[in-house]
Amino acid sequence: MTTDSRWNLADVWEAVAELLPDRPAQRSGSRLFSWGQFDRRANALGRDLLEAGLSHQSKVGAYLYSCPEYMETYTAALKVAMAPFNINYRYGPEELWYLLDDSDAEAVVFHATFAPVLSQIIERLPGVKRWYAVDDGSPIPDWATPYEAMVAPGADRPEMSWRRSGDDLVLLYTGGTTGMPKGVMWEQHELFQVIGAGGDPFTGTPPAADMAELRRRFAAGDDTPFVLLPACPLMHGTGQFGAFITMNRAGTIVTLPSRRFDPDEIWRAVDEYQVTAVALVGDAFAKPLLHELDDHRQRYDLSSLGLLSSSGVMWSQATKNGLMGHLPGVTVLDSLGSSEAVGMGVSVSAGGSVAPTAEFKLGPGVKVLGPDDEEVEPGSGTPGLVAVPGHQPAGYYKDPEKTARTFRTIDGVRYSVPGDLAIVRADGEIELLGRSNAVINSGGEKVFAEEVEEVIKLYPGVVDAVCVGVPDDRFGQVVTAVIEIDGDHAVGRDELRSFVGARLAAYKAPRNVVVVPSIGRSPSGKVDYARLTTLAVESLEGASNGSETSAPPGTPATGDFPEEGA
Repeated sequence: MTTDSRWNLADVWEAVAELLPDRPAQRSGSRLFSWGQFDRRANALGRDLLEAGLSHQSKVGAYLYSCPEYMETYTAALKVAMAPFNINYRYGPEELWYLLDDSDAEAVVFHATFAPVLSQIIERLPGVKRWYAVDDGSPIPDWATPYEAMVAPGADRPEMSWRRSGDDLVLLYTGGTTGMPKGVMWEQHELFQVIGAGGDPFTGTPPAADMAELRRRFAAGDDTPFVLLPACPLMHGTGQFGAFITMNRAGTIVTLPSRRFDPDEIWRAVDEYQVTAVALVGDAFAKPLLHELDDHRQRYDLSSLGLLSSSGVMWSQATKNGLMGHLPGVTVLDSLGSSEAVGMGVSVSAGGSVAPTAEFKLGPGVKVLGPDDEEVEPGSGTPGLVAVPGHQPAGYYKDPEKTARTFRTIDGVRYSVPGDLAIVRADGEIELLGRSNAVINSGGEKVFAEEVEEVIKLYPGVVDAVCVGVPDDRFGQVVTAVIEIDGDHAVGRDELRSFVGARLAAYKAPRNVVVVPSIGRSPSGKVDYARLTTLAVESLEGASNGSETSAPPGTPATGDFPEEGA
């Protein structure tokens, strides 16, 4: 099928608002906005962005918990051909400043509760022309524009001197190789295609060939609306792309008023609002949801639910089995991919058949490449890097070197090769091994070892430090510090966690600390992460109590889990 390369998300969403103005678009507790209301509120924000002096492809950040204002911010930016981007609300002042500076942010929409953090860095961000504060009960500072007063009256569509196009960007910020976030640049026409182009393989709805066809679908308006509850934050790529898919299908996004992950609240929302799909990120979300059903399944009518989808981190076999036992009619989708490589592979469980964890069917054209960029032979047991062709990002914002390393042309085909290691079985399915660089994936959050190590080395008495990911049955991995100390100091786990948490996001602080006589670096300064991971696992398994220098995996600690999940 020939597809339209001019796709622009704002065009699609404005068509929904025009043809289905009364259909629910955004719901959060007692707050409900129809597509018509949502559209006019986004228009008002778009107009104000123009009045503030922002221009074509200016960067607009969403520093928000999941809420209706999140997608209003994105829609407003896209309407006036600006580039929206996500901001991790767990970042401390320095991480936050780095992201806003790197993104060249010119406007930021934020929950008022974040004002004290922003007040520490706003003088270092002279390029930001407008700060919009969303009222959440916290004081709104005098340097911010009250968001609700500005958008509540609504407005007609804003006019600008430039045109929207399919080349306009959406930036998705994700972790970088040194721990600093990198902006993945998705051109909208590429992103629209890679997230389904308005189709749905589960219902047999094909992608739309052009805007005229999509408008005909919206005008019919007789399908059962798609209602998504992103259990993971909208700042996460899984939640954000799920929201885009929902809006492309004229659906409804349900967000929760609570800022803490509450399985009962989620299942009650599925029941009350007839949610058809829940998006999550692996066991960190799925296990608490399963435990709630184990204890209180009779509380909830979940007959509307048809899909549980996860991406960003694998979830365990036992959790899948348990959820499908409670929800036999639900399809469980485990998607293998990343911010820069959507569509690596997929694992689908349905009809009582549960697909094995870590085993995926390759996406169209996906290959596993060896060191010489030759395709790995199926059944050989040789590990290689997963390479994804097709619709891809343009690259990383302001990072041509990383762009060149990740996006490679092989035999005339451009591939995204973000570093996922896998082997190809004889039947053609792949078994995921993990990332090739030192990344710890804890509950869907990427923790880059080197970043945390450098902070730990500042702690009094620490001679050297390495961070590894120790397996955990809920979070997938938890950060564990392997440290070498001098003889005159003792290092307490809780004190070290507080020290790291004061400098980095709390989820990066190590849950466990293992003290060793020597890190055992090579003469070149390199460390053997595999060896130290094994050492840490064995040390923790052998620990008989939660001592200060050796706590078992999964030991609860303050500040870890979660506001809105992992």
